[in-house]
Amino acid sequence: MYAALLAWPRATLAKAIQDRIAGSDFEAIHAKIWHTPGERWFTEDDAIWRVHADTSMFIGGIRALLLQSLHPVAMWGVSEHSGFRSDPWGRLQRTSAFLATTTYGTIADAERSIAIVKAIHRRVNGTMADGRTYAADDPHLLQWIHVASVDSFLTAHQRFGQQPLTSDEADDYVVQSAVVAEKLGVIKAPRTVDELEAAIREYRPELTGSEQANEAAALLLRDPPLPAVARIGYTALAAGAVSLLPPWARTQLRLPTLPIADRLVAQPLAQTMSSTIRWALSGAEPGADAA
Repeated sequence: MYAALLAWPRATLAKAIQDRIAGSDFEAIHAKIWHTPGERWFTEDDAIWRVHADTSMFIGGIRALLLQSLHPVAMWGVSEHSGFRSDPWGRLQRTSAFLATTTYGTIADAERSIAIVKAIHRRVNGTMADGRTYAADDPHLLQWIHVASVDSFLTAHQRFGQQPLTSDEADDYVVQSAVVAEKLGVIKAPRTVDELEAAIREYRPELTGSEQANEAAALLLRDPPLPAVARIGYTALAAGAVSLLPPWARTQLRLPTLPIADRLVAQPLAQTMSSTIRWALSGAEPGADAA
């Protein structure tokens, strides 16, 4: 009886977090990925497999969207075409499905998913208020989205993941992520952590806060439409994501920089919630491997 009472909130928490961040079709997508036979780009021994399987990805995904929003050209395209105001979670969920397919799926399914994204990108273009034109398949913009994502997923994994990567494994993760990025249209994706950090620095002069970026941050960080137990959990994950942003990014997003609060409150809460979700999704004891 006691075990049954514990199972209900655990299942409720897992389902609520999955639906909000990964989408309500999370289980169907993953069932198809795992049960479809065929050659794959990566194996369970690869760093990318480990990083993308860990619940720290929930934190990394929120951080990635916040960081990506600081490129005004990229954010203008998102605001004009993605419908993020009416569906702020849709982009996070589509990214989750894409990452799962390209990381764990067959090569055929991964290439099909990439082709779909590229076709969408070709249709996304326009003109900003200042007269500058943009296109979603611009390799320079694609590279920003890529480096912001990889930096966020790796940063979150190293801080909140169950098994942080060694320095060599972290380089492996960066180069494995480049496989998919270059098939999407990135011309020369970073191959090491040092190159990744250098790429972020190179984009700094282009990055700034904007009305669209602040609106995106508000949509991601305000109280989400979740059951009470999951809302508390999501708030902890979001606080962890914000705590991992560099100070310059927090300033541009009008988010306070509070190092002591991050270290003593936000990050311990995010760590606890990440471990709890790992437990909830795995059906095992807290701290067990979610993959």
